[in-house]
Order: sequence, then C-alpha cells, then structure tokens
Amino acid sequence: MAGEWVETMLGAEADLLTGFPFKSEGYTDSQDSIRLVRGDNIVQGSLRWDGVKKWPLSESAEHEVYQLREGDVVLAMDRPWIEAGLKYAAISKYDLPCLLVQRTARLRGGPKLDTGFLRYLVGSHEFTQHIHAITTGTAVPHISGKQIKDFAFALPPLAAQKAIAAVLGALDDKIELNRRMNATLEAMARALFQSWFVDFDPVRAKRAGRQPAGLDAETAALFPASFEKTPLGQTPQGWEIRCLDKIAGYLNGLALQKYPPGDGPTLPVIPLAPLRKGDTVGADRCNTDLPPEYVVQDGDVLFSWSGSLEVELWCGGPGALNQHLFKVTSPEFPKWFYYLWTLHHLEGFRGIAADK
Repeated sequence: MAGEWVETMLGAEADLLTGFPFKSEGYTDSQDSIRLVRGDNIVQGSLRWDGVKKWPLSESAEHEVYQLREGDVVLAMDRPWIEAGLKYAAISKYDLPCLLVQRTARLRGGPKLDTGFLRYLVGSHEFTQHIHAITTGTAVPHISGKQIKDFAFALPPLAAQKAIAAVLGALDDKIELNRRMNATLEAMARALFQSWFVDFDPVRAKRAGRQPAGLDAETAALFPASFEKTPLGQTPQGWEIRCLDKIAGYLNGLALQKYPPGDGPTLPVIPLAPLRKGDTVGADRCNTDLPPEYVVQDGDVLFSWSGSLEVELWCGGPGALNQHLFKVTSPEFPKWFYYLWTLHHLEGFRGIAADK
C-alpha cells in the first residue's frame, strides 16, 4: 500500500558511483581549476577544503560522469570513519563544482528515494553501525561499493521521506545558525580578552592620558595607568602573575571501564569523540556510582589533553568524565576567565604535544 514502509536495500534505491583515479602529476594550482573530493576532504557530515587538490578545468569535461551535484552524498571508502564518527557529507551548492576521486563513493537518490532523506539515512546510527561492522583491512580499513549497497533499511513513502527531511533540515539549519552565532560571540569575547589581559590596551590608553576605547568610566577605573617590570616583561601595575593551575583546578577523568553499566541508572561516557561532536549520541555508558566531581554538566569547561587537544564549553547534557580529559573549575575565578586563559595557551600546549 502507498502508506506502508517497505524493507529494501540501499543499492536498490540509490545510484552508487566510485571516483576516478586522478593522477597527482595532473594536479594544478591554477585559478582555472576544479576541486577534487577525496576521502581526506570528508569529515563527519561536512566537507573541508583545506589542502584540497585541484584538476585543470579544461580537462573536466572528459570526466563529466564524476562531476557531483547538489544533494549527492559522498562517503570515504578508505578509513571510512574518524574518531568523531562516519566520514560522509552531502554536497551543497557552495561545494560545486567538484569531481569525485577514487576510493570515494557517491550516492544519488533514485525515483523512490528523496535526496534529503538519503542524507539523513547515511548519517543515521544504523548506517554507521553497518559500516563499522563490514569494514575490512588492518593497515588501511576500507569498505567496498557492494557492502555499501547491501545496507538494508525500511523505506517510508516518498511524501513521508520529504516531510522527515524537511523537519530534520530545519533543525539542522537552526543548529547551524546557533553555532555561527556562538562562534561570533566567542570570537568577540576572545578579542576583548586579548585586548584587556594580553595586550593591556586599557592600561596603555590610560598611561597615554586617553580614555580606553569602548569602556565606561566605572570599567576603565578597574585598570591601572602604569606598568611594572615582572618575569613576563611589562605587566600592569599591581597585577599578580599566576600559573594556570593556580587559578583553576584541572581534574583528570576516570578509567570508566571500572564503572560498567548495570541494571540501575547510567551516564554516557564523555571521551574525546563526544567532546568534539558536542553530544553523546551512541556513546558508551557507565553506572552512576562514580564520585560526583566526575559528573559533567552543561556549561562545564572540558580540556582534552591527549591526542587532539581541545578546550570546549560542554553543552551535551549530563555525562561521565573519561580519562585524558580535564574538567576545569575554580572556586575563586569566574568561568570565562579560566576558560579563555586555557584557550589562549592551547596552541602552546599543542606544540608541546607535537614535540612529544
């Protein structure tokens, strides 16, 4: 019946194409070029174009079949996942034009499979689990086109697919808008922090006999009008110098396999992957018998100090602090202060980690 969901396989509903083996000697940096989509350009749910390889535009016509369209879903076939999740992306109009490279798959919806629904189908937990289960190889984990096509799922009627995709798309748009707003606000906060606490612009202005820009008289009065010599060079008169661990506590997480889930309540485990994603969807669970200071709440500052170093304000709901993550707190200083100072030193920490 028209309203029924039917059991089917991805290969029966979507066209799958694997990319062309473009030779590296043909790459170009010319303006008259077209971008190549490789597995390295695909991250979880999006494309990244840093380090992109390009092909001469004059030679693109002979590879027309490999040109991507808006709505196409691309999937890495070698190393098909990163720590944060499956390496897939839907092609947007801002990504075009671009060409598909070998060991990368392109999925395009057929007459019974809506393009928008296909994007969320490939991004689903079920499809991700399917890819994890079928991946073969040790040095370079990989999947085949046939294995992708063999994914079985329940397909709703086309009208329902469009409705589902529209709702999820609206939510994604709202999430993206909020993300951009948050990024803008954080950039403003970091610029203000740099001006006040690193470059000391209000102090320099007052020393020169000027009113600090953008500050009312009450706020400007909080800054001294002179500098003094310290081990860090010239710093504002009367200001203290402290190490980071003297303004905040850095609590290392637990080996949470020692707190296995049982029949009682559980918490999602927060290691690096959920930290980078910002949620705990699909995360491991542990029991709630751990000390309360190791429970993470929205608004906590988390600092991953191993692997990929990141500092984040957590907004993914309650969870348990895994090892290799610090929860940063302070009974003396406001959160913005120790968050921005930790963030300020992050590149230095990454340099230390890179040097082992």
